[in-house]
This record gives sequence, C-alpha cells and structure tokens, in this order.
Amino acid sequence: MKQLEKDYKGIVVKIGSSLLFSPNYKLDSRFLNGVTAQIASLVNRGREIAVVSSGAIASGICKLKLRERPKELYLLQAAAAIGQNELMNRYRKFFKTKMHIAQVLLTWEDFNDRKRYLNAKNTILTLLKLGSIPIINENDTVSTDEIKFGDNDRLSALVATLINADLLIILSDVDGLLDRDKKIIPVVDEITPQIKALAWVTNKKTCVGGMTTKIEAAKISMDSGIPCVIANGRTKDIILSVIKEPEKYGTLFFPKKGLAARERWIAFGTKPKGKILVDEGAKRALLNKKSLLSVGVVGLEGNFEIGDIVSVIDKQDGEFARGKVGLSSKQLDKIKGSRYDKEVIHRDNIVIL
Repeated sequence: MKQLEKDYKGIVVKIGSSLLFSPNYKLDSRFLNGVTAQIASLVNRGREIAVVSSGAIASGICKLKLRERPKELYLLQAAAAIGQNELMNRYRKFFKTKMHIAQVLLTWEDFNDRKRYLNAKNTILTLLKLGSIPIINENDTVSTDEIKFGDNDRLSALVATLINADLLIILSDVDGLLDRDKKIIPVVDEITPQIKALAWVTNKKTCVGGMTTKIEAAKISMDSGIPCVIANGRTKDIILSVIKEPEKYGTLFFPKKGLAARERWIAFGTKPKGKILVDEGAKRALLNKKSLLSVGVVGLEGNFEIGDIVSVIDKQDGEFARGKVGLSSKQLDKIKGSRYDKEVIHRDNIVIL
C-alpha cells in the first residue's frame, strides 16, 4: 500500500451533531470533554486545528425545549441563531486551557466569491498561527440551502481545501465505511460506484446527511491531495490515534495528486451556476487540456454570466469538468454548435474532475 506523509500540522476535525447530542437533544458532556482535551493537547504541541462543528440547531432545540426538529424554515433559523451562541459557550467551557477559541460562520457565498474566499482563508490561517482554535459552522441563520439539505461534511472538506490542510478527520458515530458484510473498509483509493453504493442516508433526529455526504466530502479531500479519515468519535483518544496511524482507525481515503489552490476553488469551492453540454470531440479536447470552443457545445442549462463557474457535462449527463466561462448563457445560446469558433472557457480556467 502507498505510504502517507505523517507530519500533519494543519488538521481539520469535523464533529457531527449525533456525537454532541443524544436523540432527545441533551448535550453529551463526556464526549465534548474528551474531544476538546485531545484538541487542546495537540494545539499545545504546535499543531494547527480547525474544528468544523455541527450542533447549532440541535443546541437551539434543546434551549427552546422543543420536542422535535422544526420543519418550518423560520423556526430552524431561529433555533440556529439561539443555538449557535449556546454551542460556542459550551466549547468555551470545555476548553479549559487559556487558548482562545474563535467563531467563524460561513455561507456558500463566502466560497462562490473569489475575494471573500481568500478573505476567509486568510482569517482562518491567521487564527491558526495565533494558536487559536477556529470553531467553524455553516451560518444556518441565513443559509437556507444548508438547513434544507444539511452538509457540514462537505463544509469540512471545503475548509480543508481552503486552508490546504494536511489531514481531514470526520468524526461520526460509526466506525468508518462498512462493506456489505458490515466490516470496516480500512483504505479507499478511489470513489467508485461500488463505494458510493455502500453509503446510506441517516434517519437520526439530531443530524442530516449520513455516509453519503461523508463520501462526497472524502472525494473533495482526496482530489485536493488531502487524506481523509472517517472514524468513530466515541473511540477513546480517536483524534490522537488517527494522527499517529491513519491507516488503522476508521476508513482512510487515500489522497491523489493535489490540485493547485485556484483549481481547488474552481472545482469545489463554488456552486456551478449552470451546465454546458458538449459533444465527444469537445470532451476529448478538454481532457487533452484544450480550451472549450462554441462548436463543441451541444446545449446548456441555467443562467450564467461572464466569470461564473459552470459544470461541463457529456452526453451521458456525466460532469467531468468545471470552468470559468468567458461568455454569458445568452451569448452562448446564440452561437452554440456554430462553426464560428468562439472561446467559451479558456484552458487555464478549466479543471478536469
């Protein structure tokens, strides 16, 4: 098996709601005490740890004494607003050392906009260099997509790529990715359809997502050159153990050759504003690092402007690339398929997925 570099200085740890809270929304103080002690010891030894923590909505539900997770968007946003403050207070209480913790709330717009993306990156890196612990969460109070679909697993992978972390650890209440015989798969080298088929969607009250979103997060991390481990957060000293021997605890998703920082932003840091369907000739050209020309465009979906990021798909509806367009959807719709070879996406603005 390929060997990993073990000098993990920059680490992102994702903590799920199912670890922080019981099914009736009571805080698991024992777990929080254990995980904060591990993180504090690592920071005191010179590691830089960013925590992506779910739990704002669950914390708000507990504080408001609601019987179940609200279905109405406005109630979810209210619970998040109250719960985020409660969650930070709990982290502050359990980090017993003198180190600072910092609250960082992000939305998709912070990733979509390149300037805001770089500002977020610089802020988190500065906090880490100061020896602080950023506690990062989706801004559920204003981010309707997160509340509706739920995906802090993906956020943790995006944060890992944002700061070019050395390791991503996703803590869950399962031991890792299990095969059909319920045995742990120790190492995954590639996300295949067979691997995806092993995922499930959770039905737990306190969280959303499940293994499906964790595999999607692992793929982002792998493609960015960052090893990812999905492990059971209730295992004693699990963070320390994973850092020491990532191949032996949970499931290790082995990294590929990493993309450059700007390529990571194009590939993963943005929500595509539309789709461009291309023919086989254009697909071959793109895979050979050529620009996308209008003659190879068969169709398009969505409304996008010059400079937006779009998905590039083939005739089997498979997304194989993303790129920053040089034409708006209105402009492209008028000339798609024409022999007038207008450049749609320059080769320097295309990332093959």
